[in-house]
Amino acid sequence: MLPPGAQIAVLAGDPGKPAPYTVRLKFPANYTIPAHSHPTDENVVVVSGALFMGLGDAVKKTGAMTVGTGGYALAPANVNHFAFTAAETTIVLFGIGPVEFKYVNPSDDPRGVRN
Repeated sequence: MLPPGAQIAVLAGDPGKPAPYTVRLKFPANYTIPAHSHPTDENVVVVSGALFMGLGDAVKKTGAMTVGTGGYALAPANVNHFAFTAAETTIVLFGIGPVEFKYVNPSDDPRGVRN
């Protein structure tokens, strides 16, 4: 569901099922997750580095919120948002599944064009 380069480890639960889950994600420097939404809330905790997040239908690097090491952010259900890194960054993501991504621009979806 994410662009190439991200590493994921499932820590608890099954993100594909309608139940609690926790995953760790590691992003390389200068990594971008294009604008997308989820049908459920996602809780983000930055373990190392910094994650830059913003709301909207396209990535806008100016004005994005910086979530530094130890910081928390909520990606609310059905709200378009994006994220990017400047340096290698590790986050823990948790919530209630199933995890799903709906990219604003279908051509951004690494799984191929979706309807």
